[in-house]
Amino acid sequence: MEMRLPEPADALTGVEMFAGLEPDARQRLIAAAVPRTYRRGQLLFVENDPGESLIVLKRGSVAVFRTAPTGERAVLSVMRPPDVFGEVSLLDGSARSASAEALEDCSALALSRGAFMELVHTHPRILDAVMRSLGALIRRLTDQNADYVFLDLPGRVAKTLVRLAGESQAPMITIELNQSQLAEMAGGSRQSVNQAIGSFASRGWLRTEGRRIVVTDLASLRRRAGMADR
Repeated sequence: MEMRLPEPADALTGVEMFAGLEPDARQRLIAAAVPRTYRRGQLLFVENDPGESLIVLKRGSVAVFRTAPTGERAVLSVMRPPDVFGEVSLLDGSARSASAEALEDCSALALSRGAFMELVHTHPRILDAVMRSLGALIRRLTDQNADYVFLDLPGRVAKTLVRLAGESQAPMITIELNQSQLAEMAGGSRQSVNQAIGSFASRGWLRTEGRRIVVTDLASLRRRAGMADR
């Protein structure tokens, strides 16, 4: 029986949007992408900036957020490798609809709008992946709107922590997020979120360690958020 060796890893390994590209197209794309590094707290881009590039996150985590006229921030999502973001502005040519900030030191690839549109025109199949990405974005925003209607603040805090925990099955899950950032994601004041965190800690569901939150009972947080048990 003939055995096929696995394709060698490259800078786009694991990035679903580009998974269907032929090796030569992937190499052209990698050659066109510009490596970027960002320090924790550094802005990658700001609302109303020109939408000039698609970002492929390779290391670290990034918060995508909107800012109110009062200065309050609402975190829309937290990106982790191998997430891709910034595609909306590339597709419609409009300005950035949100800002992005590095939550920790990050490395990424930036693909210019020109290179991205050339890729779309020469490899139409990539539109399927782009549409799935946009669909996931719409579903995520729809879920967030529903959470504001159906969940109280502690429920939203619990659901935010569950989402940040991702698919981890570890008995203890460390989340690198301070309580101010958590408040921006859950849509509440820092004081109210601190109270919710304190309540969860008293029940033994988590503990805080400086800028970290260590989840010790993910199942209980899922139940408090109204999410089905796995």
